[in-house]
Amino acid sequence: MSRGLSQRRSCALIGVARSALHYESLLAAKDAPVVSAMKALAAQYPRYGYRRIRIFLRREGHAMSPDRCHRLWQQAALQVPRKRPRRRVAARSDRPQPPASRNHVWAYDFVFDACANGQQLKCLTIIDEYTRECLAIDVAGSIRSRRVIDVLARLITVHGAPRYMRSDNGPEFVSRAILDWIVTSGINTAISDPGKPWQNGTDESFNGKLRDECLSMEWFRSREEAKVIIETWRRHYNAVRPHSSLDYLTPNEFKAAQKHSIQQGASL
Repeated sequence: MSRGLSQRRSCALIGVARSALHYESLLAAKDAPVVSAMKALAAQYPRYGYRRIRIFLRREGHAMSPDRCHRLWQQAALQVPRKRPRRRVAARSDRPQPPASRNHVWAYDFVFDACANGQQLKCLTIIDEYTRECLAIDVAGSIRSRRVIDVLARLITVHGAPRYMRSDNGPEFVSRAILDWIVTSGINTAISDPGKPWQNGTDESFNGKLRDECLSMEWFRSREEAKVIIETWRRHYNAVRPHSSLDYLTPNEFKAAQKHSIQQGASL
């Protein structure tokens, strides 16, 4: 056209439709509301990746494919920094007593942290390995065997007794008082072998999420504030946070689906 040819002739020579000269992509305008919602969710949940954020977007009415969500996630540069992988120095072995149903295996462990005022935090975490539900996170400065027994007894009155209790082989879990109470309650033990923390992998994974998404993200001014924030996160974990191993259902949704399935089977 700069050499004096008409627009029609120029387009014919290079094989381009004349309508393409005036085409403006509508993709950016179409994606703008989704990207805005995605950025807001990424700011609210900075340790969540695009797969989990896609579930939250779907709940808000922005249904999309995983590929589209991944494309927008990368374009917005919202990738979560990768963790440094731990070096494996021992061969894995099968986990004793894998869970087969709700209340089949409970796992419990300790997580440690500190407040800004110097107070130490010791968190007793208890989960149902099958539903991934966090049954309790007891937060205190010191948790001895008597308190562990009290927390477990309270949970049993609410949820029923598990068939197995899984724990590490640390000194706090092999105390005679706890073992005597477990045996007296008719519960079997599934204690991990020494030096094999992956045998309690479900609770270890949960503890990592607790640290990554709560303890490392919050600044506790006191132990009382830590109790409130950690309990709020526990409720969020059970009722709001999608879990990849549950097909991105929450533990509460998965438990409700299992209960409904059992009721349907009983009616048949």
